Amino acid sequence: MIEFLAPHFDWLSDPTAWVALATLVILEIVLGIDNLIFIAILTNKLPVEQQSRARRLGIGAALVMRLVLLATISIIVRLTDPVFTAFGHGFSWRDLILIAGGLFLVWKATKEIHHTVDPVDHKEDMVGHTVTMTMGAAIFQILLLDLVFSIDSIITAVGMTDEIAIMYIAVITAVTVMLLAADPLSRFIAKNPTIIMLALGFLLMIGMTLIADGMGFHVPKGYIYAAMGFSALVEGLNMLARRRRGGTGKTIDPH
Repeated sequence: MIEFLAPHFDWLSDPTAWVALATLVILEIVLGIDNLIFIAILTNKLPVEQQSRARRLGIGAALVMRLVLLATISIIVRLTDPVFTAFGHGFSWRDLILIAGGLFLVWKATKEIHHTVDPVDHKEDMVGHTVTMTMGAAIFQILLLDLVFSIDSIITAVGMTDEIAIMYIAVITAVTVMLLAADPLSRFIAKNPTIIMLALGFLLMIGMTLIADGMGFHVPKGYIYAAMGFSALVEGLNMLARRRRGGTGKTIDPH
């Protein structure tokens, strides 16, 4: 067994490999933020006693999916080969998956925003209706987005290093961080209603970015996360201002 695994860990004595591992772990954690926000918003619609279990199942499924994809890495790499050309762009299976995932995310975020703005109109609340029926529906929707984010994550890992062991370690570490952060993030979103709209705006932006990427218009991830970070900073200042106003004796309605 040791003789079988030894060739996969020759990189342990290579300092550049450790740098690649650290970089990839950070990158995988950052890429996992999108998925984590979606899981937090979706599972918060479940009954309280089911929320934590749904998050663990969703994130656990993401780990299994990414490990399976790594095991079939030769197939994943070929997903970037064009299968047809339209509008001057060669579309690959990865492009089609990103477009489908982006459309799903835009639809989901739009429905959630509609329900947040007009919660009385239950005719349009397809998301709420599905989730209240069964936890399985929530897990199914998490899996759909897990697939999109997992493929993008693995392709990113392949572009960073050739060492399969580094990819496995980075993916397992990133998903473990997601698992630890899921419950605190969900509680934070639930306790701060204004954060929900901000998070839905993030999901809408991420969905459009996935569609643009699938159509051949690459948007640097740095711009996306810079915009998210700036928005989060502004909202943090707003929350601080509301707390200070509340401390002066004024009544603040959190809703």
